[in-house]
Amino acid sequence: MKIEIVDKKLRNIKKLVLLFAAFSFFTTAQAQVLKDGDPVPQGAVIYSLPETSINISVTASHLSFAAGPFAPYSKKYLGIDASKNNSDFFSIVKVEISPSVEADPSASVAVNIGNSKTAGANFLTFCSQGLIVAPGYFSSGSMPFSFPSEISSSWSDNIQAVSNLQRDTAKLYKSEKNANGEIVKVAVPQTQIVEKTTEQKAAETAELIFKLRQKRVDILIGETDANYSGAALGDAVKEINKLEKNYTSLFTGCEVENIQSASFDVVPKAKNTKQTYVAFRMSDAQGLLPADNMSGRPVYLELSVLDQKIEAEDLNEAAAASKGKVAYRTPVIVMAKLIDGQKVLAQRRIPVYQFGKILYFPLEVAAGK
Repeated sequence: MKIEIVDKKLRNIKKLVLLFAAFSFFTTAQAQVLKDGDPVPQGAVIYSLPETSINISVTASHLSFAAGPFAPYSKKYLGIDASKNNSDFFSIVKVEISPSVEADPSASVAVNIGNSKTAGANFLTFCSQGLIVAPGYFSSGSMPFSFPSEISSSWSDNIQAVSNLQRDTAKLYKSEKNANGEIVKVAVPQTQIVEKTTEQKAAETAELIFKLRQKRVDILIGETDANYSGAALGDAVKEINKLEKNYTSLFTGCEVENIQSASFDVVPKAKNTKQTYVAFRMSDAQGLLPADNMSGRPVYLELSVLDQKIEAEDLNEAAAASKGKVAYRTPVIVMAKLIDGQKVLAQRRIPVYQFGKILYFPLEVAAGK
């Protein structure tokens, strides 16, 4: 009888031990460093260590010049030297450096925070402080490339100062018998429509420009049949100025400024011995280009650590799993400079998480237990 009682007590003790073990499994935090291909433990919460991505938004001015069709005759008819070649010129007018935080895909941890609602809520609060982040998290969007259209090669077709055609009278001869019965050649005038030469059109356009200038002077001094005063005078002069500008552009050419914008991302690598990266490239012919396009000169992003040192390290699996600790990163402050040749385009202080040290904190404390 005593043996049965003792055996029953032993069975009860075993049940209590198993129950306590099960309770400990669900209430005590467990952590596991995940590698590529590792299965996610059931009931686990996945988090990643943060890393900094540096976004560079660039605005460039694109000056596009199209030579006028009458440029070769500008000196002869207007007394001015005009460029005869088309050209493009790009220049950077604005740069912004913005750090953003994203999940480091090489540093992911699976943790079981137990069945405490308070622990789960506090764990999310720990995430919101930026020391750990959810996998796939990225804190800012990207800006697409924006390339405005260039000047159309037929822009001057919309500005017609004179007609493209002219009447040309030519003398043709035919043979006829005169009164004496002799065969003679008789002139027969014939009018035909022919296309004007470029120089003819340039000469007529220049003459029209001078007439417009004279008309403007006549209006201003009152030497016209019509009386212009007040708003009418201003409108008349304004319209003449517009016409003169349009016709003159047939000699001097047309210049249009467009804005080109693009955004580039650089993710610093802690293991690099030299923290200098090609952020993007700049071409005199194409403007803003990505870093891997060798058509333009490089614009560098240079990172200098301030009052600290780079203490980057890999996740310690044993430390992260030991007693359910939370692994987190503290950032290192760096001075980020964007350099084009010898010119510093922009600079600012930014935190870089992947340069910082990985620390471990007991999850029970971090989760508010």
